[in-house]
Parts: sequence; C-alpha cells; structure tokens
Amino acid sequence: MRWQDGRQSDNVEDRRRMGGGTMAIGGGLGTLLLVVVFALLGGDPQQLLQNLPQAQQQNQGGGDDRPLSKEEEEAGRFVSAVLAQTEDVWDAEFRKLGRGYQKPKLVLFEGQVATGCGNASAAVGPFYCPADQQVYIDLSFFEEMRQKFHAPGDFAQAYVIAHEIGHHVQKLLGTSDKVHAMRARVSEVEYNQLSVRLELQADYFAGVWAHHAQKAFNILEPGDMEEAITAANAIGDDTLQKRFQRTVIPERFTHGTSAQRIRWFRKGFQSGDLKQGDTFSVSADQL
Repeated sequence: MRWQDGRQSDNVEDRRRMGGGTMAIGGGLGTLLLVVVFALLGGDPQQLLQNLPQAQQQNQGGGDDRPLSKEEEEAGRFVSAVLAQTEDVWDAEFRKLGRGYQKPKLVLFEGQVATGCGNASAAVGPFYCPADQQVYIDLSFFEEMRQKFHAPGDFAQAYVIAHEIGHHVQKLLGTSDKVHAMRARVSEVEYNQLSVRLELQADYFAGVWAHHAQKAFNILEPGDMEEAITAANAIGDDTLQKRFQRTVIPERFTHGTSAQRIRWFRKGFQSGDLKQGDTFSVSADQL
C-alpha cells in the first residue's frame, strides 16, 4: 500500500508513551473466548463492557513516559496517514450529502485505555466508542492478525481502520443509534440480525473508502485487495466459531459470515457509492 507520501492526520492521540497496564478479566474460558472473538470483530465496546462485570484493572505499566522505537513510530505514521485518507474521502462524500463531516479522533494505546464507553483492554481489539466518537487501537492487534489469523499486510490493517471509521460514519448518519435503540425492544436473535447488518454496512463503507482513496491517491499495490479480503475472511462469524467452538450457530452471528463480509467490502469498493450500502433494506438471502 502506498501511504508514505500522503499527509498525516492531526487527529491521532498517541498514548503509547504513557506506558500501559493490563486488564484482568474474570470469568474463565468462556469469558476469554468472548474477549478473543470480540477483539476480532470490531463490535460495540459498550456491549462488551456491560457484559464483563468482573473486569478489574491491574496497572502493571507504571504510567511513566517512555521513548517509542523506530518501528513504533513508523506504525504510528501509517495509522495517521490512513486516518488522513479517511478524513479526505468522507469529507468529500458528506459534502455530496450537503453535510459536514465531523472528524473522529483515533487513540493509540497499549495495554489498557479509559474511554467514553468505559475501561477497555488490548484484548478487545480495535473499536469505535460512540459515546466519545473516538477509535481506539492497540497496534499489537496487527501482529495478532499476522501471526494467529494469517492476515498480514498493511492494507489488511488499513481495512480494519476503515471499518472502525465506518462505524463513525454510521454514528453521524444516525444509523447506529437507531440500531442500538432497538436492543430493549427485540429478542436477542433479532438484535443479532440487526447487528450483522450494521457490521456489514461498516465493511461496505470500508470498501467505499478504498474506492475513493485509490482514485484520489493511487494507494493500491499488487496484492493489496487480497490482503483485505483475507482479513475479512478471517474475521467472519462462521470462521471464528469454527476455530474457537468447532461448531457454527447462525443465531449467534453478530457481524456476518466471511462470505458476507467479503461481499459487502467488495461491493463498496466497486461502487464507491455511499447510498448503495443500505444493508437494512435487503432480504437476508441478499446479505
């Protein structure tokens, strides 16, 4: 992926120099599985935090400032460059709607972080907090993608960032608020189905970003799209359930199958049209 010559965003808050701690999660293997799976799916952090009442912070990092390595500095520049691209793309797309785009802040942390949605650990993975409209990433997640889920590459990482920014777009459009308001009104299975549509739309928006970023900045190199598709395949509900539970339970899907995630990302990339990403108006067999 070509990103080195692009501008850097002014909306990255780097907390890595502060050191970090870990968050011990009580609840045994079932809770550990929940955290691992949730970490790969980019879900609503408020939902996870509400379901982990035994979470306890253990400050092991001390909190003293420390220098960043050259590799860490380079990783921060990469994230900042991708965020800048999303800002440029979504600013232009919102202007087409006659609206202004409110740029989110992206927070880099390690270990654990305090957010508007509560305290979270690196185990939760990258996530968007709708309460403070910020994206949070512990960059060790990208190494987990490469080593444990065989989804390496900078464009795979950019896809993850763009997916989380897609949730911010949904927040600005009012879509995510409507879905979250339904939680108390429908059954768990019905809410899971709404969640799947929300997540697939975020994948679509990631594809829209890639479409316009390629047109504007010529970011793609050979193999980049395959990197993103490999990542989308690795984090499908069915793939994760097979890996961790060895059985597939569609009623528990919250983010969509691997095939669905790939399909909606590709659709967004091919169309580049924000308005064609209405995952809520299509039938289940069209997802």
